[in-house]
Amino acid sequence: MTHLEIKKGHILLAEPSLTGDVSFSRAVVLLAEHNLEGSVGFILNKPLPYTLNELVDEINTPFPIFNGGPVEQDNLYFIHSRPELLKGSVEISDGVYWGGNFEALTEALNNRLLTKNEIRFFLGYSGWNALQLSQEIKSKSWIPIEEQNLKKQLSKNTLQLWSDKLKELGGAYLIWSNAPENPNLN
Repeated sequence: MTHLEIKKGHILLAEPSLTGDVSFSRAVVLLAEHNLEGSVGFILNKPLPYTLNELVDEINTPFPIFNGGPVEQDNLYFIHSRPELLKGSVEISDGVYWGGNFEALTEALNNRLLTKNEIRFFLGYSGWNALQLSQEIKSKSWIPIEEQNLKKQLSKNTLQLWSDKLKELGGAYLIWSNAPENPNLN
């Protein structure tokens, strides 16, 4: 797995041994950008106790919000599969896009043109400098995965996502897929 050349659109699974890290324990991160300057990603499976309409007055739909990562947690980010509605978005990979025009987003949400399976919102992002992510992968903090159907990730059960991805890997990871988050509570 670690011989995979990392690219945007890949998924990073937190190694089971990465416990105790508030942001990244059992995290599934979508890499939205990866280049010589660094990497940016969003945690797909850490919902927050807020909805979009509670944070943005102009929006009247209660879309869930996720913890995107520990960087700039006061900023709202979004990924989606509807670039025709949200001009200015940038393709990550496989029909999944990052960002876009916020006024068009507000209008599309208020007119119910987007579903929860087509868009995901994040407070903050996960970021790494130029060599940091490669070093973390080499030190076995992350399992890089080339996702075959990235669009499908927007509609997956987020609470089971980490376990489901470990099951897909099989082998030694199967035992970890059912382990409790805190083994002391077992």
